[in-house]
Amino acid sequence: MAYYDGCISVDLSAIKPMIALPFHPSNVYEIDTLNQNLTDILREIEIESERVAHGKAKLSLLDKVENGRLKVQQGIIAGCSGGNYENVIAAANALRGQSCGNDTFSLAVYPSSQPVFMDLAKKGVVADLIGAGAIIRTAFCGPCFGAGDTPINNGLSIRHTTRNFPNREGSKPANGQMSAVALMDARSIAATAANGGYLTSASELDCWDNVPEYAFDVTPYKNRVYQGFVKGATQQPLIYGPNIKDWPELGALTDNIVLKVCSKILDEVTTTDELIPSGETSSYRSNPIGLAEFTLSRRDPGYVGRSKATAELENQRLAGNVSELTEVFARIKQIAGQEHIDPLQTEIGSMVYAVKPGDGSAREQAASCQRVIGGLANIAEEYATKRYRF
Repeated sequence: MAYYDGCISVDLSAIKPMIALPFHPSNVYEIDTLNQNLTDILREIEIESERVAHGKAKLSLLDKVENGRLKVQQGIIAGCSGGNYENVIAAANALRGQSCGNDTFSLAVYPSSQPVFMDLAKKGVVADLIGAGAIIRTAFCGPCFGAGDTPINNGLSIRHTTRNFPNREGSKPANGQMSAVALMDARSIAATAANGGYLTSASELDCWDNVPEYAFDVTPYKNRVYQGFVKGATQQPLIYGPNIKDWPELGALTDNIVLKVCSKILDEVTTTDELIPSGETSSYRSNPIGLAEFTLSRRDPGYVGRSKATAELENQRLAGNVSELTEVFARIKQIAGQEHIDPLQTEIGSMVYAVKPGDGSAREQAASCQRVIGGLANIAEEYATKRYRF
């Protein structure tokens, strides 16, 4: 039995549909509030986008207001949070017999699993959505991290996914391309689709109650997923492709280390998507060195080169040569208690300083990519999420 010292009671029926505007899940407004204050709120987002793009791209939102309504360019219901059975059923209820339109707005739906996909197909829900103009994708979390359905340049996408950090959806400001994501509930996305792409709260429709019971069928898993628990086949060789690489061998840490600051980030928060971008880089997740080439590429493009140069100093140390750091070690030996430090027994590595890094997904690559190109430490005032660690 569990005991608690308090309770937070929330009347869910009193909560109105909300929207998290770019560029953070916490940038939340009621949809009705946004629709009533479009000019002021959207201008704030445009100003923030200028900071995000560092002058290399432009996002305009006020030009998407038509006759007092915000016209979005894309709707996505996807992945672990958005594509569940009830959400897709609700979307079909809103769109059955309707049309998403043939203008700039498009809607894509990603069921959360193959069994969910199969039951939706059996009940005719998939046909209802396709008939309304929606695109049905496979069970995949892709658009959430920029692996597919990247919005058009200067486009605004509304999504029932989990993140809307800058450029997580796949745009590349360094190449002059900018788009953005606002997070919403699946019902409001469906209501928007039924309204031709004009931002619409789910509270404007009354079609959400008809949700038939979900019928789970294990067949897709039984016929495709190998059940290998306690059935180890240790003699069977692993199959490696050219982009599947072992983790590089790393030596033991020495008692002392010398760190070179290779990136200094003074932003209020640094996300894991900035530390290691998602999207097209995901194809390198089986290649630690290949993936590391993208570290901080959207935030500090010079970081990788600086870190690798520091790693080369470490390689020279291991070969018995620390001549390039003679002056550094001479100054270290002037510190009380460090007079007898041995440069050849002092590891050399890079470091990143950031005010508050780690906001976002718990991806170990945010740290490991730094490590494999010579990173030894991060210095921060605090970490945005405690699961981010080095």
